Amino acid sequence: MNLVTEYPLWFTLFCILAGFAYSFVLYRKDKSLGELSVWLVRLMATFRFIVITILSFFLLSPLLKTINRSIEKPVIIIAQDNSESIVVGKDSAFYRNEYKQNLQKLSDELSDKYEVRSYSFADKIKELKSIDSLKFNEKQTDISSLFDEIDTRYSNRNVGAVIIASDGLYNKGANPVYSTDKIKVPVYTIALGDTTIKKDIILAKVNANRLAYLGNQFPMEVVVNAKQLKGKTTTLTINKGAAVLFTQTLNFNSDAFITTIPVLLDAKEVGLQHYKIKLSSLPEEMSLINNERDVFIDVLDARQKVLILADAPHPDVAALKESIEANQNYEVESYTIDNFDKLLKKYNLVILYQLPNTKNPASKVMNEINGSNIPVWAFSGSGSILKSNLSITPANQKTNESEAVLDQNFPLFTISDELRKAVKDFPAVSCPFGTYGGENSSNVLIYQRIGVVDTKTPFMYFNSVGENKVAIVEGEGIWRWRLQDFASHGNHNLFDELVSKTVQYLSVKVDKSFFKVIAKNNFLENEAIEMEGEVYNESYELINDPEVNITITNSDNKSFPFTFSKTANAYRLNAGMMPVGEYKYEAKVKVGDKMYTQRGDFSVSALQVELINTVADHQMLYSLAKKHSGEMVYPNDLENLVKKLNAREDIKSVSYSEKKLTDLVNLKWIFFLLLTLLSFEWFMRKRNGAN
Repeated sequence: MNLVTEYPLWFTLFCILAGFAYSFVLYRKDKSLGELSVWLVRLMATFRFIVITILSFFLLSPLLKTINRSIEKPVIIIAQDNSESIVVGKDSAFYRNEYKQNLQKLSDELSDKYEVRSYSFADKIKELKSIDSLKFNEKQTDISSLFDEIDTRYSNRNVGAVIIASDGLYNKGANPVYSTDKIKVPVYTIALGDTTIKKDIILAKVNANRLAYLGNQFPMEVVVNAKQLKGKTTTLTINKGAAVLFTQTLNFNSDAFITTIPVLLDAKEVGLQHYKIKLSSLPEEMSLINNERDVFIDVLDARQKVLILADAPHPDVAALKESIEANQNYEVESYTIDNFDKLLKKYNLVILYQLPNTKNPASKVMNEINGSNIPVWAFSGSGSILKSNLSITPANQKTNESEAVLDQNFPLFTISDELRKAVKDFPAVSCPFGTYGGENSSNVLIYQRIGVVDTKTPFMYFNSVGENKVAIVEGEGIWRWRLQDFASHGNHNLFDELVSKTVQYLSVKVDKSFFKVIAKNNFLENEAIEMEGEVYNESYELINDPEVNITITNSDNKSFPFTFSKTANAYRLNAGMMPVGEYKYEAKVKVGDKMYTQRGDFSVSALQVELINTVADHQMLYSLAKKHSGEMVYPNDLENLVKKLNAREDIKSVSYSEKKLTDLVNLKWIFFLLLTLLSFEWFMRKRNGAN
């Protein structure tokens, strides 16, 4: 510690002289002090001398220079794999008890010489307050993210070594051997688990779509793996509740048996369906946990109902019906207008072929369409032209043979490049001669080409009547397009695309509800249950003033109430992780005097990737340690690990020097010193009657 100034230090003499001169003049000529003792006058003069000298010294801008030296011990990082695969074998009791005691002893011995930081890793990386808190229950292992975390937290620290205790099995992230280039310190590995291939039947994987549609069959693939069980058999069963839906016996013809069993199941009930896939066990198996799995399929009754009404049978009607039915999401019914006596409200889309027309206005059907806001796809007939409001205009019997020209800027849905090319080769269709109502519409999909002239006369266009979506086709003969598509490509895919996208656009309803809950229908067991909510006012503006409550109910009818948190203009819920099973929820919000309710369901699926591969990968641990100048040891050799670390000359304490400059005028103790000196001087002067 020393003093430095902006001026030479000998300028301090002037500060001393200034203090001496000031106090000498003050007390030499002060006649009111004549009766005081000499020592008291000299003491007060000394106080004033010190104050003036220090204040004068501050004019030199003095700085206090300090050098602090600190010694940082090497940091030893112990990272323990906390995944299920550690305790899946028969030596699980060792790892739950004796091994944890040995690891704690290792940490204590290293703490005498090093700064020890302990972490667990698997799903997440957590700092351990106690080794005893290890549960070995996490569902996935990501070793590469551990090294990323170490690099982030300790990039500027004196890290001596990293100790990784694991079985070498990872099922998330990159190979740690190739993703640890940033780590420049020795890495030691503790090889856990068993490399012996044990007898075991493993339900390795179940491939299935999360969604299925009511009345359809949905596929499922079951992957079965068996180790060291040649000549043995097992039975695969798929149950839904008490009902057995599928059963098959498997014969293991090798010690490394693997097979995939395809299954087709029927979706007979709407809602979240729980299927249990199970393999019968054998007495010599290492683990029975990996013999079964739960699968949840959400069965939707979401097939759109499409009605085709025609004035008379026509090839276009058959072409439309076959194309729409090619998509399993649609259910099609077709009638002539004379034979139709059903209600329209059960249909999601009505296709009117040559209806209404001048001979048959179809008044009853049109009134019901206008009163129920059902989307309509209408085709004009010979002798009449449809307007976008579904009114008809008589036309003469003349027609134009028109080819199709796609609008390149059509905004309502996308058209594939293959379809754009194919439309140019589609044969001409018959279009009534007259003035069309869609000529000023901005949503024209297809214009007419008459001869070699590309006109702005629409052939197919879209519009809206109130909340009704309407598509108009001014002509007939599109069945030829379907035949041309098959002749050119051997299938009807491009024609089906045009029809399917039109039907999809028209039949999809815009959700205008005032309360929405947005959530996945399936979560993994190591995922938090997260949902979002939206509330709208009468002007359909997002608000988040009212409180949104939700009750989640499990399959045992146990309820869990929650309240959504408010975000900027919406809501969010994090309900934490929940056990495997089926759940239903009911969310409520009160806006003014109206109560809105949303109901739904979701499932939580088991994550069993840790149970698929139970053979420890010590080769990976050896390669990792070798790459970073460390060694691999076994759990019974932890005492030698301490000796190996102590013997390394590159793991040393580091001395740091920190220089610091402090402005002397900012030191509080100097202020209080000056204040004290001046106070004593003032007190003594006043006590003895001086001015």
